[in-house]
Amino acid sequence: MAKYKLEYIWLDGYTPVANLRSKTQIKDYDSFPKLEDLPNWGFDGSSTRQAEGRSSDCVLKPVAIYPDSTRKNGALVMCEVMMPDGVTPHPSNTRATILDDAGTWFGFEQEYFLYQDGRPLGFPENGYPAPQGPYYTGVGYKNVGDVARQIVEEHLDLCLDAGINHEGINAEVAKGQWEFQIFGKGSKKAADEVWVARYILQRLCEKYAIDVEYHCKPLGDTDWNGSGMHCNFSTEYMRTVGGKSYFEALMKEFEKNINEHIAVYGPDNHMRLTGLHETQSIDKFSYGLADRGASIRMPHSFVKNDYKGYLEDRRPNSQGDPYAIAGRMLKTIAAVPTK
Repeated sequence: MAKYKLEYIWLDGYTPVANLRSKTQIKDYDSFPKLEDLPNWGFDGSSTRQAEGRSSDCVLKPVAIYPDSTRKNGALVMCEVMMPDGVTPHPSNTRATILDDAGTWFGFEQEYFLYQDGRPLGFPENGYPAPQGPYYTGVGYKNVGDVARQIVEEHLDLCLDAGINHEGINAEVAKGQWEFQIFGKGSKKAADEVWVARYILQRLCEKYAIDVEYHCKPLGDTDWNGSGMHCNFSTEYMRTVGGKSYFEALMKEFEKNINEHIAVYGPDNHMRLTGLHETQSIDKFSYGLADRGASIRMPHSFVKNDYKGYLEDRRPNSQGDPYAIAGRMLKTIAAVPTK
């Protein structure tokens, strides 16, 4: 038997953006535990805005487990928050709103800024660095600095060690801005892994005295790009049947529910979705072939394959909850007949 360090991770009850929380439990196992081997665990919900002090118990229900290579016998355990009965999802539990569909695939493109001393890495104490242009996929100290690449490379390795389906990294358009991409087959898998990847990144940055800034427009009303979390999505029907008429019906349903989507696509999106910087205006809906200024981008492969494959919703922002985003998308998709 070995003592395993199980890091239980969950989302708290803060709004409009939930914070990641975690605590460690030590358990004895003969080998790396399976999900079904993990017990539920209680916590003080009154300290996370998920309960009142006079009735503070909440329950953590493990839903995914990943190896943690930063610890001997370490594991990262993603959890849903449940009510004290351990069965009823807590109101803050957005994961529980997602239709469990193995045939749905999601890919999230998580953009973020690395911040130190109240400003993005590479920004001078006063003013701004040279204008955007050389930073996207940039190379060299003047473009990416001396520590950012070290962080993103270490983050990539930690995610791969954990078995997270990390699909790539790159420096983004603004100085100090980066991106990682997560893909998952199954309606909840990619969202689970985005949250765990965010956790790994934030924990990693502690030792560098650097913060991760997920706000969609941290530089405010400037000509600097904001941060998105573009969502690539497909269902089994979209990949195998599809067709132009189904696609057009799907887009009508997305347009019909524009407000419901924007409501869960991340706060302050009006600052980012302005019609500039590769975005559509927040109050408009559009789709287009390879159009990064549209709400929904159709890849060339989608049209060439008789409107079959995946689509990209470019409206979700970097602070969005991938659980809520996936849940809303599936609700809209389910409203479109497939027969």
